[in-house]
Amino acid sequence: MAHHRYSKYLRPISLGIEIILLCLSIVLSLYYINNSVTIPFDQGTKYFFIVSLLSWPLLNILFKDNPTRSLRFAKVIRMTLGGLLLHLLLVITIVLFIQQIDISRTFILLTQLYFSVLIFIWRFLFFYSVRLYRKRGFNYRNIVVVGYGELSHELERYFRAHPEYGYKLLGFFDKRGHGKNILGEVKSLFSYCSKNPVDEIYCCLPYVRYSQIKEIIDFSDNNFIKVKLIADFRGFSLKGVELERYDYIPVLNVTSMPLDDRKSLLVKRFFDVIFSSIIILFIFSWLFPLVALAIKLDSKGPIFFKQKRTGRGNETFWCLKFRTMYVNGKSEIKQATKGDSRITKVGEFLRKTSIDELPQFFNVFNGSMSVVGPRPHMLRHTEEYSKVVEKFMVRHFVKPGITGLAQAKGYRGETKTVVSMKNRVKLDRFYIENWSIFLDLKIILLTILSLFKGDENAY
Repeated sequence: MAHHRYSKYLRPISLGIEIILLCLSIVLSLYYINNSVTIPFDQGTKYFFIVSLLSWPLLNILFKDNPTRSLRFAKVIRMTLGGLLLHLLLVITIVLFIQQIDISRTFILLTQLYFSVLIFIWRFLFFYSVRLYRKRGFNYRNIVVVGYGELSHELERYFRAHPEYGYKLLGFFDKRGHGKNILGEVKSLFSYCSKNPVDEIYCCLPYVRYSQIKEIIDFSDNNFIKVKLIADFRGFSLKGVELERYDYIPVLNVTSMPLDDRKSLLVKRFFDVIFSSIIILFIFSWLFPLVALAIKLDSKGPIFFKQKRTGRGNETFWCLKFRTMYVNGKSEIKQATKGDSRITKVGEFLRKTSIDELPQFFNVFNGSMSVVGPRPHMLRHTEEYSKVVEKFMVRHFVKPGITGLAQAKGYRGETKTVVSMKNRVKLDRFYIENWSIFLDLKIILLTILSLFKGDENAY
């Protein structure tokens, strides 16, 4: 239809410009390395040029993530970062397999750096240019809503609040057949769509009968109109909603989480093993003898403190720490408090600097913990808080972590009130529902910064 007939050209145009930017990146890299206007295209450069140009559109086709009009720029960034990483790995792999190629690694990395900068600038400009274009009334989709009620009103408010998505609401069809913006009864929908340009029909399930929906879908299939069904799940948290199919039966999974995906689990586990190995080999290996000697000289007792904590799936595991207290009989029931007489002098320093947590990287390495995740609690506290904090047990859908979003935001140490624990759980749930490897990296960075700044709750 005329109002959006050029939509199909947006993606090919964008991809074409990205290929031009890739060519420009290669030329800039060659110019930088050779410091000359005359750019030598030797055999290695030619192979790299061909492989790069072919692999970028190939990856775009294979891993095409159909963008919706309501797509957020944060997701564009994640998609772009993933695409650039895959492109770099693919190019390096192909170049390594073709052994005759003699090509500088500096040239490859420099090209990727130039391309990354240019691609982000382009996608930023393209993303917001399209939104501005749609906001001004171009490239829009005509829609009608079947069913009139509170859910329909919310949908109408959404479209009016976001003109940049390019949706034009023509009106509603309802059994009452009259009222503000109501174009007629449901049975008059077909004649209206035949006479007017309609691109999408939204059916609000609470207000429409099953037999009517089937008729609407059959009609739309023959008239090139898309149909979207809206169920009323406003009382539920649907952050990770996922549609599954049991043969021909659609099932809505309302507890789907990013780490339910096997690929995401593998990425997180791979990161945990690499990160914990680096800490154990390059920090723990030389720091352990010093800490162990200090603990032994300061007080009697073991070097390590082991305690049963609640892990993933509510299973228990032995959590390791450097011992920071005098040996006592209350460690299983009482949290450390400010000025706690049980804490040794060396233990006070270890807690302030979070060095006491270092042995937990062995928990990470063996798979009972993760570098980032909700902090594990004593079994007694898990039992207590699960009774008074709503959805407390949701935090055990994933492995506990050495640090987490709650800790990075300042909720660490002693939990004095139920409100404090509720705030922790709220952040833990946000982390679980929004997990990404980039969120993990952000939390690690925030944790490192807080260690340098110091935390008044570290005691």
